[in-house]
Amino acid sequence: MATELRCPDSMPCLNQQVNSASTPSPEPQRPGDLIPDNVVGNNTPKAKPALLSSPAQSSVLGEGSPQACSSASLNLEPKCGSGNYDALAGDSLLRDSQLSSQIGAQLKLLPMNEQIRELQTIIRDKTASRGDFMFSADRLIRLVVEEGLNQLPYKECTVTTPTGYKYEGVKFEKGNCGVSIMRSGEAMEQGLRDCCRSIRIGKILIQSDEETQRAKVYYAKFPPDIYRRKVLLMYPILSTGNTVIEAVKVLIEHGVQPSVIILLSLFSTPHGAKSIIQEFPDITILTTEVHPVAPTHFGQKYFGTD
Repeated sequence: MATELRCPDSMPCLNQQVNSASTPSPEPQRPGDLIPDNVVGNNTPKAKPALLSSPAQSSVLGEGSPQACSSASLNLEPKCGSGNYDALAGDSLLRDSQLSSQIGAQLKLLPMNEQIRELQTIIRDKTASRGDFMFSADRLIRLVVEEGLNQLPYKECTVTTPTGYKYEGVKFEKGNCGVSIMRSGEAMEQGLRDCCRSIRIGKILIQSDEETQRAKVYYAKFPPDIYRRKVLLMYPILSTGNTVIEAVKVLIEHGVQPSVIILLSLFSTPHGAKSIIQEFPDITILTTEVHPVAPTHFGQKYFGTD
């Protein structure tokens, strides 16, 4: 579950509900403390706490300012309501509306629920056994792959049921393939094959050059007609985005247009996703979470080389 941030009583934060009818504290009042409503003999008007509906309002009537709330929020943002994604290092998750404005509509998140959060938690937990890690990773991969297939084109069809009833349904259009970026991308291949038994899968090997530290392509093998196919590009962790950028360049060299590439990922940083979309504005990125800290140990732990 996402951690709830709490602020000092004298500086309530955005969306922090304060109980104005709480029992008075037996301890002496300190400067800046709110006077409870039920203090006997006090007939003077009191500043009552208010639950804010927008970041522009003050957290206590006649008292706080947006700057005060910012300092009470562990400096997650330079000021309340800021749209600067670089300042969200302490935020657990970016929301769809923020992603659209900060990174682009091409970045899509799986609908969040407690099941996905549990899988993410196990994958990030350094004390998780390798068996639990792989089981959780495979489940999360399957969810991402299933949602990725929803991005592919379907066409309507009619089938006959065993009772002779005509059923109007849909089926995949032909012309899809997968491409995994070795090595961690290979962890996602089985999840794709579980959903599409006969799908063709290509491979790209990209490593950092020891001298220049730049991503370098060492191996690439694709279906011969990949330029006519829609591509599910698989790479579980987007950190800087450099590896994916080089992989997309190789696909473009083989005639693939960025608009037909769907990048399947489990975790992404804001910087990684934005770098890819800035380089290729037509690409689609599908992931479960955008967070400043990515679990970069994924490949080593999944394949047992950690």
